[in-house]
Amino acid sequence: FAALREIGGSLFRPDLSPSLLRNGITAAWQTLVYAIAGLSLALLIGFPLGIAASGILSRSTWSRRLNQGVFRFVLALLRSVHELVWAWLFVAALGLSPMAAVLALGIPYGGILGRIYSELLQDVPEEPLRGLRNSGASEWKVFWYGRLVMALPDMLSYTFYRLECGIRSAAILSFVGLGGLGFQIQISLDDLNYERAWTFIFILIGLVLIVDLWSSLVRGKLTS
Repeated sequence: FAALREIGGSLFRPDLSPSLLRNGITAAWQTLVYAIAGLSLALLIGFPLGIAASGILSRSTWSRRLNQGVFRFVLALLRSVHELVWAWLFVAALGLSPMAAVLALGIPYGGILGRIYSELLQDVPEEPLRGLRNSGASEWKVFWYGRLVMALPDMLSYTFYRLECGIRSAAILSFVGLGGLGFQIQISLDDLNYERAWTFIFILIGLVLIVDLWSSLVRGKLTS
């Protein structure tokens, strides 16, 4: 209880020294870079796999079910392992390299994005697409000019949500020694310097709020 009182009391007296704030901003930038790079890799993985897993490009029932079964199994494999476990594996293989953090975020997030993208593409109403098919458009053209256009706002909204999750995950990955806000929080906790730890936690909260505000503005422009 004494330790809890000390930690709780430090919440109201964070360390706001200029040198620590500069250190926190640098760590926040590193965390944001990890999150954006990891999400970029996840998009490269999840977008094509999501299209394949949806089965929307196949007109025959047999081919559609085969694609859905195979590629959804691949997506399940990618997202079944937590990013922290991937981080330990890649740190063991690559050392404390930024690439270890990017791969640890990109692989499971690619599986998650692919799964959600496939469902969003499948949920697009079929009525507007029949006009394109009746005019002789191939399934690829139906996808690019009809299905993707209608699903894109929801896909972007979920992608921004994943970016917010990626920032928190990148901070957690820092606990394995990859640098960033999580690494600074760990050092502060190891030194029992709770005032510094709360400063870095507040910077992390501010970073997530900024990304949330940015995503809200983008979604507002898309839906207006």
